[in-house]
Amino acid sequence: MAITLDHTIVPAHDKVASAEFFAKLFGLTYTGPMGPFAQVPVNETLTFDFDDRRERFEVHHYAFHVSDPEFDAIFARVKDAALAYGSQPWTPEDMQVRIVREGRIVFFRDLDNHLLEVRTMTSRREAASIASKTPADRHNQLKKG
Repeated sequence: MAITLDHTIVPAHDKVASAEFFAKLFGLTYTGPMGPFAQVPVNETLTFDFDDRRERFEVHHYAFHVSDPEFDAIFARVKDAALAYGSQPWTPEDMQVRIVREGRIVFFRDLDNHLLEVRTMTSRREAASIASKTPADRHNQLKKG
């Protein structure tokens, strides 16, 4: 049996507002709280369980591999919501989309300041693509973003 992630708890200041925000941006469905969580099914196996029982928490980074049409739809909703977005995790507000040889990547923050990443190629494929380049090519790719 393959290992799959079943759920993850996402700390939030307001679990319902955060779940609704996330579901709207990603084109998903939020149907209301379940127990102490506001759950959003992400796919057949994964739910994001938003939890607002802690007053303080660290921010997290969540990365999603999506198809090109899904990327376009999510990115359109990010822009419609007038959210700042960026091309790198350390520049999430440079208002640029990172273009890599075989895909696109964008970063933005949610209501609780978690860093969300949407990409059309897996990080493993990106790493393999970068590893196959010469050092000069890698340097130039990083400079381009």
